[in-house]
Parts: sequence; C-alpha cells; structure tokens
Amino acid sequence: MLKFLYAGALIVAFATPALAADYYVALRYGGGCVMTSTAPSSKSYKVMGVYPTKRQAKMAMHGMMECR
Repeated sequence: MLKFLYAGALIVAFATPALAADYYVALRYGGGCVMTSTAPSSKSYKVMGVYPTKRQAKMAMHGMMECR
C-alpha cells in the first residue's frame, strides 16, 4: 500500500509543473503576433507579454495595437 502512495506522489510531483504552463504573446519581426506556450527566440520575435492562461493571452493579444 505504501508503494502506491509513493507512486501517486511522484505522478503528482511531475504532472504539476506541466499544468502550470505560461503563454507568450510575441510580435514577429516583419508583422503579426503569435501566441505560444514556449518562449520564442529573441532573434525572430519580440515578447509582448507572458500570461498564466490561454484566455488571458488571447484577450491581451487582441487588445495590442501592434497585433492588429
């Protein structure tokens, strides 16, 4: 029974960081914005903001003048 408790704790420990993903809104050099879940490269993109949820990132992207 104790090994099931350890196995459950390990699953929770490794799954929790995956659920806490950040969303990046980035301006592409050359025009247009993109939303990604990984940090964009600074050579091709300018990061406009980092948001905890996809919904917040999408709303912020629609409100930015550079993204229109």
